[in-house]
Amino acid sequence: MALDLSMPQMLRHPHVQLRILGPGVVLSAGVGALAVLGGGFESALFGAQWLEPLVLAILFGAVLRTLWAPGARFGAGIRYSAKTVLEIAIVLLGASVSAQTLLAVGPELLIGIVAVVALVVPGSYLLGRALGLPARMALLIACGNGICGNSAIAAVAPVIEADSDDVSASIAFTAVLGVAVVLGLPFLGHALTLPAFHYGVLSGLTVYAVPQVLAAAAPMGTAAIQIGTLVKLVRVLMLGPITVVLSLLAAGLPAEGRRMRDTSDLAPPSTRKHFMPPLFILGFLAMIALRSFGAIPQVALAPMEQAASIFTVIAMAALGLGVDARAVAAAGPRVIATVTLSLVLLVGLGLGLLMLIGG
Repeated sequence: MALDLSMPQMLRHPHVQLRILGPGVVLSAGVGALAVLGGGFESALFGAQWLEPLVLAILFGAVLRTLWAPGARFGAGIRYSAKTVLEIAIVLLGASVSAQTLLAVGPELLIGIVAVVALVVPGSYLLGRALGLPARMALLIACGNGICGNSAIAAVAPVIEADSDDVSASIAFTAVLGVAVVLGLPFLGHALTLPAFHYGVLSGLTVYAVPQVLAAAAPMGTAAIQIGTLVKLVRVLMLGPITVVLSLLAAGLPAEGRRMRDTSDLAPPSTRKHFMPPLFILGFLAMIALRSFGAIPQVALAPMEQAASIFTVIAMAALGLGVDARAVAAAGPRVIATVTLSLVLLVGLGLGLLMLIGG
């Protein structure tokens, strides 16, 4: 019998749902807490977090899964953490961006950023497919590189119903290359003698996470940091439209390379409404609208952002707990090649945009 984890059922029988979900949620939260501690240890030891807690959560979860397979009583809570908790985090993420960001960059640069993302996502997908990656993994990498790294991969995964192995491999290898970009981009900027403004644009277009943009842009000064952050936030805003489009296309994706999964939390195929965007994506867009109209109190923004980060780490830990390490390792060379070539495409388009705007 399929387990009903819908919100009305949970409200009617909270004690039952707590007993069913509790073990897996607590396990996922525990692995996530270890990841946060690991990130703090990195900061204390190296002065920076080269691997974010989000990435560490997947790695720790995968290692634990390799050493010890969680029993059946953990399954429902792990699945709930990997799906519902992640969707809540994505909705909260919408409060971190606003339409005012679009107005701040100006129409010329705005069109350029949208064009770069619109070209990189399908271009990276085609690269992944040409290298033999399954369709869903290729899409995850394409969205991760084109939009906002780990957050985009995490947001797109439930929309296209990606396997945990695909998500983990995409995030793990993309995160490692993301660190390399942060370290190498200043050398490229100096080699090309880019002014601070244009280097900031390039940083915002190519670096995955906002904190990494700050690190990459810092060598070129405050102006580079400011424009890099602004460009990066515009890329984050692209997450909503891209996921809506993917939700419409998801039904037509080929099923090659997918493992048989527990689909108890999904509606029967005959009743799935693929023409309608997932509710959590609508929630994400609603949060952006509320932020844009000033309906979210300023004092609530920081706690919402922190909650989104915590929930995402828990969800990534849950994904790690469902990973088959052998499948991730087998995909490694093709994923690395796809991520690298996708990044080359992104940098090339970014430099082309700089030439068009007078860089």
